[in-house]
Amino acid sequence: MEGWAARQGVVGSMITFLGDPRSELTKALGLVLDHPGPMAVLGNPRCKRFSMLIEDGVIRTINVAAKEGDPAGDDDPSVSCVEKMLQDL
Repeated sequence: MEGWAARQGVVGSMITFLGDPRSELTKALGLVLDHPGPMAVLGNPRCKRFSMLIEDGVIRTINVAAKEGDPAGDDDPSVSCVEKMLQDL
């Protein structure tokens, strides 16, 4: 995650990249991507595409890109992108 943050130029900013290697948070939030379509390509369950604004340990907004017919959120990921997060601030 540190390497990804460095490549994105956000080290030392208000943005924190976190990993979830055992899918504990993913499961708790109900964001497991286990649809047969993406699973045929990805192999294992993954996390749905989302962004989340957390302030002082409280989830203020959560934006999930998955829609019916697009379980991975690939067709329109805009709700999980920076522009939406800036609106949420």
